[in-house]
Formats: sequence, structure tokens, C-alpha cells
Amino acid sequence: MDDAAALMEIEAIKQLKARYCRLLDAKDWPAWRQLFTDDFVSDTSKAGGVVISGADDFVAFLRKTLGSPNKPTVHQVHAPEIELTSATTARGVWALQDVVRLAPALNLAGYGHYHETYEKDETGWRIKTSTLTRLREDVFNPVLSVRISDRMRRGGARLAKRMAK
Repeated sequence: MDDAAALMEIEAIKQLKARYCRLLDAKDWPAWRQLFTDDFVSDTSKAGGVVISGADDFVAFLRKTLGSPNKPTVHQVHAPEIELTSATTARGVWALQDVVRLAPALNLAGYGHYHETYEKDETGWRIKTSTLTRLREDVFNPVLSVRISDRMRRGGARLAKRMAK
């Protein structure tokens, strides 16, 4: 593949990730689902979450977790590092900043990275795997802001798992 063709493929992956953020924040679940391969795997375990296999299960999980109109989100990604590994596969790392409303007057600002792989089929590029890592999380409201340490995040994740049983 020549340089111009490679740059076009990389740009297509950038457009894919831009749609990921826009459609997730707009809560357009049918359109968002189309961005993933059927066998998509999400791994948020390093950020206190879970591993979810299958695009349908992943979208259902996020819809249940963040789909309520009273839980607006803002996802922004930047500084992409994208490498084409073949004509139909690629990998990338994106810097991430997100804001999630946890409850009225209680928000989470997160900073980290998406580590992803992509596959291209006859319809275009799709996200195949995504691993979320966090560098920092801050819980805030209009009056107070608190940094959530790794220790606090792990303890909260353990408590949430116990409460879910």
C-alpha cells in the first residue's frame, strides 16, 4: 500500500472513532452498534470494570449503564497513534477524556487511553477490541472535586460487585 492509500485508511479509522464518541454521547444505540465487529471484546478491567465479549452484549451493557437521559456523557479522544498491520487490520491508541454524570450534582471526569484493534470488511472499518486504561478519575460537583485513587477505585469496584449479587 502506498503512503497516500495508507493515510486514507488511517483517516477512515479516525472517522470511525469520531462516530464512536458522537453516537455514544447521543445515545444512538442502533447506529453505535454498527461500529463494532460482531465478536467485539471490551476490556475495562484495568479501570475497575469488566470484560464483555460480543458487540450486542456490550451495547446492551452500555445502554443499561449510561442510556438514561439523566446520565449525559461527554467522550473526547485525541492524539491517535494508528498503525496499519495489514490491508484489513490495524491497531491504535487514543488519549481519552470523558465526563459521566453519576447522579444529580455528582459527576466523574476520567482521563486515560483506549487501546484498540480494528478490522476492515466490505462495509469499512470496525472496532474489534478495546481496552480502557485510566490515568486519573475525579469526582466533582459544582462545589467540590475529589481525585479517585487507584485504591479507592478498586475498593469501589469490589463493593459494587458485592452489591450486584
